[in-house]
Amino acid sequence: MRLWTLHPRYLDRQGLVALWREALLARAVLRGRTRGYTRHPQLERFRAHPAPRRAISAYLAVVHAEAEARGYLFDRTKIGPLCEVARIPATTGQIAHEWAHLLAKVGRRSPEHVARLRAVGFPECHPLFVAVAGPMEPWERRYDAEARREAARRDAPDAQARREAARRDAPSAGRDPAVDLPPLRRARRRR
Repeated sequence: MRLWTLHPRYLDRQGLVALWREALLARAVLRGRTRGYTRHPQLERFRAHPAPRRAISAYLAVVHAEAEARGYLFDRTKIGPLCEVARIPATTGQIAHEWAHLLAKVGRRSPEHVARLRAVGFPECHPLFVAVAGPMEPWERRYDAEARREAARRDAPDAQARREAARRDAPSAGRDPAVDLPPLRRARRRR
C-alpha cells in the first residue's frame, strides 16, 4: 500500500488507479471494515489526524478529481461525505524520498511519462498535506526493492564463496560430489 504524499497529477495511469484502490482499502481499514492492513505504516499519519475518516475521504476526493480531469470514471459514491479537515504535515525529506521512488517506479513501466516528470523541480504535495522541513518520516520503509537488489549484488561474491567452501568441506560419504543429489530426488530416479 502506498498513499502518496505527492500530488496525484504526477502519477501515470497505472499509479493513479492503484492509488484509488489502495486509498479505498485504507478507508475501509480506518472504518474498521477489514482485518487486513490494520498495522500498515502508511496509515499512521491518518490515525494521528483528529478526524482520520474525514482525512482519508478528503484524500480520496483529490484523487477522484484528478481521475475525473483525465476522463476516468471512478465511483464518487465510494468516498462518502466531505468536510473541512486540518492538513497533515509532511516532511520535505518524505516528499523527496517519494519523488525518487516514483521516478524509479514510473521509469520502468512508462519512460515517456518519467521524461515529463524530470522537468519538475520540487514536486507539490497532495493538498491534504503541508510541506514542513525535515527528514524522511520514521514510518517509511527504509529499504526499498532497489536497495535490497543492490545489497544482494554486493553480497553475491561472498555468498558464492561461502557455498563453494561448504561444498568443498562437506564430507562426501564415498559418493561422487558431482552426482550427489538430495535423497528424495535420488529415490525417484531409482524407480
